[in-house]
Amino acid sequence: MKLTKLMGAAIATLALNGAVQADSWDMPMAYSASNFHSEMGQVFADKVGEYSGGDLVITVHPGGSLFKGGEIKRAIQTGQVPIGERLMSSHANETPLLAWDNVPFLATSFADNEKLWQAAKDPVNAALTEQNLVTLYTCPWPGQGFYFNKEVKSSADTQNVKFRSYNTATAAFAEALGMIPVQVEAAELSQALATGVAEAFISSGSTGYDRKVWEHLSHYYKVNAWLPRNYVMVNKQAWDALDADTQAAVQKAADETGAACLAKSEELADWYFEQLEANGMTVTDAGPEFLAELQAIGAKMQDDWLATSGADGQAIIDAYKAQ
Repeated sequence: MKLTKLMGAAIATLALNGAVQADSWDMPMAYSASNFHSEMGQVFADKVGEYSGGDLVITVHPGGSLFKGGEIKRAIQTGQVPIGERLMSSHANETPLLAWDNVPFLATSFADNEKLWQAAKDPVNAALTEQNLVTLYTCPWPGQGFYFNKEVKSSADTQNVKFRSYNTATAAFAEALGMIPVQVEAAELSQALATGVAEAFISSGSTGYDRKVWEHLSHYYKVNAWLPRNYVMVNKQAWDALDADTQAAVQKAADETGAACLAKSEELADWYFEQLEANGMTVTDAGPEFLAELQAIGAKMQDDWLATSGADGQAIIDAYKAQ
């Protein structure tokens, strides 16, 4: 009888501990732990733990270590993980509206990119809600420019170059310049460059710095074609399962982290260029002939995006230009 009572007490204690145990969420991220997006993901996780009083604990998994970049959104939608981060425009092939931040030369500064996001936020969030997702915060990368292993003055110099693409917009740019697009995740970029799978790409100075691309490439051309955004998203069922106080704590952490991440991106933009130059790369503005070609391609890409995104896409453009 004593043994039975002891066992019963132990079971009751375990049940009580289970009832008060904090929820634990795994958060996959696609970029390296040293990338500022991943660092801000950890800041967010720490804030959630603090503001929720430890009721929700988030463990960050950077560098595609838990799910590869291309798997993260699907893993969240299907409940394999409750939360994660991904480049929003990576999903433009399934939802064209999500390429709102990849319309070339529409919003080429941090201030204009923020205005564009304010115009896009409601229709984008509505589209994501239909996909079983809740957006917590977004954060822009610095402006996108071109990396090459040679001097480029015009499209005559880009023919048949193997070009790393990360979404439909980058693939479109590659094809219009006579290059061959190849899909490569950021975590796999260094290997792709080392093995010749890719010979060029468009991205911010951040990616070049993180992946030490000066080991393989020689030139960076500043273009500021667009400032793409990452977003942190939650499975809707997981979000709805949180009580109101925990939701408020998570959203407070998200709002603060989103603002801090935007400021960090702007702060680092020129610093990345300095680091590329310090490691032997030539960093310069795109020449007039190359830039004119890029702008002509961009105008066509904007028309193409409006054709696929429909009324919502036009509404975003109109609202942005009206500001």
